[in-house]
Amino acid sequence: MNHFKQYVEYLKDNPQKYWFKRKLYGWGWTPATWQGWLVLFASVALLVLNAIRIDKKSHSVSDTLINFLPQTFVILMVLIAICYKKGRGQSGNGEHARKEVTIRQTRVEEFLVKDSIRI
Repeated sequence: MNHFKQYVEYLKDNPQKYWFKRKLYGWGWTPATWQGWLVLFASVALLVLNAIRIDKKSHSVSDTLINFLPQTFVILMVLIAICYKKGRGQSGNGEHARKEVTIRQTRVEEFLVKDSIRI
């Protein structure tokens, strides 16, 4: 099973209808419903439009950065707050770690079977 299929299967397993689920690998969240994707795209659009707006008004690079960084920080903090409130938390009962170990074991077994090596 390739990574994309595992990822889609992981996102579909969402009986609580979280907008965001923990990433399958690493730390953070990934959109799991259309509401999550909407929030993510709106945040990216706000960042891009804000950068364009600030760049038009700015007279120098330092002027652009002084205005852009605090506003970007606020937008990202709002995004993280929404992910935290509407998503599955980063810490938990170890379910994520157990799934990751199972996935790794499956990959090793698939590799060994593919190369005709028996355990």
